Formats: sequence, structure tokens, C-alpha cells
Amino acid sequence: MKKILSIAAFTCIAMLALGQDPVITFTKTTHDFGKINEADGRVTTIFEFKNEGMTPLVLTNVRASCGCTTPKWTHEPIEPGQIGQITVTYNPSGRPGRFQKTVTVTSNATVATTKLYIKGEVIPKPAKPIDQYPIKMGELNLKRRTVSYGTVIQGTNKVLEVEYTNLTDQPITVDLLIREQDSYFKPNVTLKTVAPKETGKFQFALQSDEAPMLGPINAKAYVMVNGKRNLSDTYALTLSANIREDFSKLTIEERQQAPILEIQREINLGEIVAGKKSTHKISIGNAGVNPLMIRRLISNDQQLLLTAPKSAIRGGKKADIKLDITSKATAEPAQYSRSITIITNDPNTPIINVKLNWTVVK
Repeated sequence: MKKILSIAAFTCIAMLALGQDPVITFTKTTHDFGKINEADGRVTTIFEFKNEGMTPLVLTNVRASCGCTTPKWTHEPIEPGQIGQITVTYNPSGRPGRFQKTVTVTSNATVATTKLYIKGEVIPKPAKPIDQYPIKMGELNLKRRTVSYGTVIQGTNKVLEVEYTNLTDQPITVDLLIREQDSYFKPNVTLKTVAPKETGKFQFALQSDEAPMLGPINAKAYVMVNGKRNLSDTYALTLSANIREDFSKLTIEERQQAPILEIQREINLGEIVAGKKSTHKISIGNAGVNPLMIRRLISNDQQLLLTAPKSAIRGGKKADIKLDITSKATAEPAQYSRSITIITNDPNTPIINVKLNWTVVK
């Protein structure tokens, strides 16, 4: 009997304590700003709450889900029956389109965490001409200075454009100059005499069959404004593509007879003395039937010089890629890692990256 009374007494005390906790109640937990103009700047709303409990309410933290949303709140304890506020400001700058953000409120209330929401749609501010054409080349303004084709299968052609405009109050003339070795990018100028506020396009047709090599290729086209020939990077457009061999037309039999590249994916070259040349051999094999041809060896480190075997590698045979490393005399003793890229006629793995590791010693 005493045990039953003790449990009942404990339950009553717990319920009484629970009833004395602060209780936070919001008049709203979501605010819809509707459509707002980016040009008008920040917008603000107030979330009002009341302490309907029996003891003071304290907000321990108010955290927004995004840096574009800034909350401010009442830091002083809110007495029972009193009202507090959380002011939430949203910055629409550079954020066109619909949005929904969360503000998490943590307190000592019975329910310790409450989530508030703001939402709406940002109407972008009208773009100024200078914003649309930010690249300046003399009197000419362009939308961009890079032309990236991505991956292009050998044998296909692809045309990309760069739009330009004349923001001055005088007519100007424009033309393109491209080096002979980069002539596989065929340039075209749609408007050579550009009146004030008029726009034209530089067009570049990539003839992938004429590219000098497979893999990554880069070229430059120079913009001539009012007949001025300027070969500096200020007036250069960068053209890039990744040319891939076309294996799509291989028959089942041709694939069965195809070469198969075999090589270690990670190679340890041991110790290399700073300032001295070190020569190594990288073994490469052909586990297929037809000859394996190395189309290209790529290294982005000038310390590494790669030399392919003189002839194709017959099926079941191996050969060596010669690797010369010239470590700088100023190189600090440490472990180094670099990657090289090997492009072959293996249709299953035409491009492979090999990691090279070595240690520089004095």
C-alpha cells in the first residue's frame, strides 16, 4: 500500500513540475512574402510568441538555415503571460526564383525546439547591359571569354558562339585572328561593323577530324577591334575540347579482337635526388589480340618527360614507357605524387590515369 502511494505521489509531483515549465506559443510559424523584387533589397517579418507557462521562458538559440536569412530575437527572459518577438530578415540579392528557408528556435520550453519558415519568390532585377556583357576588350564587350566544347567524339563537328555588343556611342569594327596550328577551330564573325547598342556573335566550328591529337586540346582566338592586332591574353578567347576516339562502329568480332591495356594504376619510383635527372621505365602490356597503340601521353608537370614505345604493342606482349624526372634543385625533401594520362586504342579503357609516387632526397 505504501509503495502504491509513493508511486502516485511521485507522479503528481512530476505532473506538477511539468505544468510549471514555460510554454512557447507562436501566432504563426510560416510567413509567405509572396513575390518580392530583388532590386528592392531585404524584406523582414516578425514572428510573435507568448509564454503560456508558469515560469520564465528563455530562448537559448535562434539559427537560420542559410546565410541569406538573419534572425534577431528577445534575449531577456519572457515572464509568464508576456510576449516576445523574433525578427527574420531575408536578403534576395543574387537569389532569383522561389525560396523557402527555415529558422530553428531552441528554448527552455516544454517543447524545446520550434521551426519557423519563410518563403516567397524573388523577381530578378533587370540586367544592365554591362552585367550581360562583363568582358571588355577595347571598345567591345563580350558575354564570356571561354569556349568549352566538353567531350567531342572524333569525326563530329560542333559549333559554339560568344555574343558581343557595342556599348559605346560610336560604330566599331571587329574581326578574329586564329593561329594556323589552331585552324581546326573554324571562326566566323556574324557582324563585323557593330553600331552602338548592336550585338553580334563570334562562332567557332570545331572540326574534330582535323584536331592534331586525341584528349584535351586548347587554342586561342584573338579579337581585333577597330583593326588593332593585339595578341595579348586581354584580347584572347580560350577554346578547349576533349577529343575522344569513336569506338561506336566496332562490331562484336572487332571488340573481341581489340587490344586490352594492362598497366599498374599506382607506381612507386623510389628516391630521386634533388636537381638530378632520374630515368625510369613504366611497363605497359597488351592482353588483347590486335596491336595496342598509344595515342598520347599527358603530364601536366614539366618535371616529367614521357616517351612512348617506338611501335605498337602486339597482342600478348609488353613494352616500356620511358619516364625522365628532373627534380628541381630547390625541391624540399618530401614525398611527391603526380598523375599521368595514357590514351590508347583500347575501346574499353581508352583513357587511363596512373599515379606516380617518389621521394626527393638531397
